[in-house]
Amino acid sequence: MNPRNLIILVLLLLVGFSSIFVVQEGERAIVKRFGVIQKDAEGENRVYEPGLNFKMPIFDQVFTLNARILTLDAPADRFVTSEQKDLMVDSFVKWRIVDFGQFYLATQGNQLMAESLLQSKINNGLRSEFGSRTIREIVSGSRDELQKEALRATRTDARELGVEVVDVRVKQINLPREVSEFIYDRMRAQREAVARAHRSEGQERAEVIRAGADANATVIVAEAERESRTIRGEGDGNAARIYAEAYGQNPDFYSLLRSLDAYRTSFQSREDVLVLSPDSEFFQFMKSKQP
Repeated sequence: MNPRNLIILVLLLLVGFSSIFVVQEGERAIVKRFGVIQKDAEGENRVYEPGLNFKMPIFDQVFTLNARILTLDAPADRFVTSEQKDLMVDSFVKWRIVDFGQFYLATQGNQLMAESLLQSKINNGLRSEFGSRTIREIVSGSRDELQKEALRATRTDARELGVEVVDVRVKQINLPREVSEFIYDRMRAQREAVARAHRSEGQERAEVIRAGADANATVIVAEAERESRTIRGEGDGNAARIYAEAYGQNPDFYSLLRSLDAYRTSFQSREDVLVLSPDSEFFQFMKSKQP
């Protein structure tokens, strides 16, 4: 083959290959020619579907964009309620590109820039909704309504980026850390105050019960002593009566018995010494000669 023809063939192949581009599934493409996005027959930005497509070599630039539903899960942000109370709100957004030409013009096809702009618009919508509600309303059941209103407002603002917000969801609502610590400290202080009050009340009741028990014990002991003295007095009286009756029956025998008890008590030890007059009545039964 003639070298010249070979060169021409190679050039034609290069031109042919450079005129072909492939769009993957889940993507869309736009083509810029001399810095201007190509239009279709109706004057709209032309969007290339997945598959094999053609462009003008050298002059056309192809830009592929993600056509799937994407998730924007940004860090929790601070919002203020109608009561001027701060809340830390963790949310996420489902979104997708619907106007690829507008999206490219607004973000230069940069997904990170698009998410930053979209996050700002979403936060504005959430901030408006949180600012019109109290904490009680947010927590007690109006979260679905809040999400719907935020979605409605965000969809309108997101159109200028060429994207559609599919869903806005609030994952978690918390108090800021410093507020939570303050609340926990206050709750702890309140619980400690209640505990001290209960402890003081318990000690007071214990003192009342203890004093009552001591008073009852004193009364019981006093009554017991009174009864014991009464019983003892009755016993002594009965004993005296019995002694008197016994003495009355045989006075001499009773005197002898009492003298023997006195002797036994007085002379319990060999070392005991008793000095008495010989005519003392203490020895009257020892001196008696009667059997």
